[in-house]
Amino acid sequence: MIDWTPRRLFGLTAFLFLLVAFWDFSGLDLPFARLFGSADGFALRGSRWFVIAFHEIPRDVSSLLVVALIVGIFKPWSFLKRLSRGERVQLVLSVLGGMLLITLLKKANHTSCPWDLNEFGGRAIYVSHWAWGVLDQGPGHCFPAGHASSAFGFLAGWFVVRKLGSKVAGRWLFTALMLGLVLGLTQQLRGAHYMSHTLWTAWICWTFGLLADVACTAFRARRQAQRDSVQNNIQSAHEVQA
Repeated sequence: MIDWTPRRLFGLTAFLFLLVAFWDFSGLDLPFARLFGSADGFALRGSRWFVIAFHEIPRDVSSLLVVALIVGIFKPWSFLKRLSRGERVQLVLSVLGGMLLITLLKKANHTSCPWDLNEFGGRAIYVSHWAWGVLDQGPGHCFPAGHASSAFGFLAGWFVVRKLGSKVAGRWLFTALMLGLVLGLTQQLRGAHYMSHTLWTAWICWTFGLLADVACTAFRARRQAQRDSVQNNIQSAHEVQA
C-alpha cells in the first residue's frame, strides 16, 4: 500500500495535469467530436431515452447521494460511522465544492459546445478554451463538463475516504472515475462536450479535494496545538498551586 504523503499527492496531481494538457494541446478534441457528429448535428442529442438514462437519472442519483452524505454528518450511516464529524463535514464540503467550482467555471467561460459549431449545424466557430477573450460566436458556457462533475465531484471526497483503508477508498475512487468517464463520454456522443472538457473536470475536482484536505489537515493540527497549549497551561497552574 502506497503511503500517499502530501508531497506524493502533489507530484501525482502535477503528472495528471501534464497528461490532460497533452490531450488538450494534441488538437484531437475536434476530430473526436467528428466521430459522432455531422453537418446534420449529433443523432443522439434529441434522443429522449438517451437523455433520461445518461443525463437525468445520473444527475438525480448524484443529488440523492449528496443529500445522504449531508444527512450522514448528523446521523452517520455505513462507512461514515468510522469518520469523525469533522471528517464527514470535510467529505461533504469537498464533494459539493468540487461540483460548485465546475459550475462557476462554466459560467465564466466563453467556450461553446460541439453541437454549437457551424460544421455541426450551429453558428459558432471552433476556438480553444485556452484562447481567453476570443469569442467563438456561440452561446458559450460549455467548459468544463458540468454533467460529468456529478460523478467526478466525488473524486474530491477520496481524500477523506482514503482514511478508511485501501479497500473502501479504492472502490470509491474507481466508481467515481468510471461513472464520470461514462457520463462524459455520453455527453460527447450527444455533442455536449469535448473530451478535454471531461478530463479537465476530473482533474479540477481531484485537485480541489487535495487542496481542501491540505487546508483541513492544517486547521485540525492548529486546533489540536491550541488545545494542547491550553491543557499544558492548566496543568502548569495546578502544579504551581500544589
